[in-house]
Amino acid sequence: MSEKNSYIGATIFDGQVMHEDCALLVTDERIDGIVDKDKVGADYKCARLEGGILSAGFIDLQVNGGGGILFNEMPTLKGIQIICDAHLKFGTTALFPTLITDTVDITKRALEAAVQAQSNNIPGFLGLHLEGPHISIEKKGAHKDDLIRPMTDEDLDLLCTAKSHLDNLLVTLAPESVSDEQVSVLTKLGIRVSLGHSAATAFKAEKFFMAGASSVTHLYNAMSPLTHREPGIVGAALNADKVYCGLIADGFHVDPDAINIALKMKTGEGKLYLVTDAMSTIGTEQEEFTLNDRKIQRKNGRLTLSDGTLAGADLDMISAVQFMAESTNCTKDEALRMASSYPANYLNIHQNHGRLTSGAYCNIVHLSNNLDLISVWQRGQIS
Repeated sequence: MSEKNSYIGATIFDGQVMHEDCALLVTDERIDGIVDKDKVGADYKCARLEGGILSAGFIDLQVNGGGGILFNEMPTLKGIQIICDAHLKFGTTALFPTLITDTVDITKRALEAAVQAQSNNIPGFLGLHLEGPHISIEKKGAHKDDLIRPMTDEDLDLLCTAKSHLDNLLVTLAPESVSDEQVSVLTKLGIRVSLGHSAATAFKAEKFFMAGASSVTHLYNAMSPLTHREPGIVGAALNADKVYCGLIADGFHVDPDAINIALKMKTGEGKLYLVTDAMSTIGTEQEEFTLNDRKIQRKNGRLTLSDGTLAGADLDMISAVQFMAESTNCTKDEALRMASSYPANYLNIHQNHGRLTSGAYCNIVHLSNNLDLISVWQRGQIS
């Protein structure tokens, strides 16, 4: 028999607008809709909440690790489960485990693990993000330079084959290491291509957007900057109406004023969406860990290599939402959109994720009015 529940007492944010004095109706793992609180059917069991906000669960498209492990170090089904479980505690109900530039063997193992996660319907697993190895050495960031390389026909075939077994596959590439023809092949198969870790000109970036690249990875970071004579990837992305931009909102990767500029620019179809770029530290007391045999230190909210290079982020999604609402010109509801409905829009999965609308999965966060996390539901089950 189906389990029918209603939730009242909180403001309900459906992903677009706030609803007051309403009830959220749920049957099993799907949302039935939002109705006036006095019009809830007798067949729904009523749960009364003490104020706050109900919103769609967060979606994170760039998660390198969590729960004490990095996906690069454990590119397995168990690794994906650990990462998903770690981020659920911070409101992320769906995510992309992300593999940073690594060997061909590790990449294949990550793809195999992702296929297994999808076939096993692992809670929280939404797709896979491969960040590299086809990027620019000039803008490598924390990626290991001896693993960076151009895309070959074999690499292209590997990705195309993987997509036939995966609903969602995202790859971060640089024009220096791939051709626009290769990007066109990938995107025609439904693989999302994001430009990142690149020193490409604005002209080159625009050419790749025309070929099908649809986003940029962690806007401002590890990419050619906006200047008055060469707008770079930053300028091209901000100026492109349909291009989405991932953003790390932790106060270290991007200055709030730079975020405010991006907020003013990305008002078309392509939006800013929040990513954590989280490493293994999330949900742990870890002070250091290794990536590709290099030590990364955790101190005062920053993760760095020995030379001071930022190496991912010590960030969870609820903290990113709070930062946007408290430290930038972003409104509370827009911050929530950036963590839920916008990434869902980017992936074209908005009917199932990122909204509290009829037919969507019952992935919910209950927040205080100050955006503190109170409770999380994933596929109808409270965690």
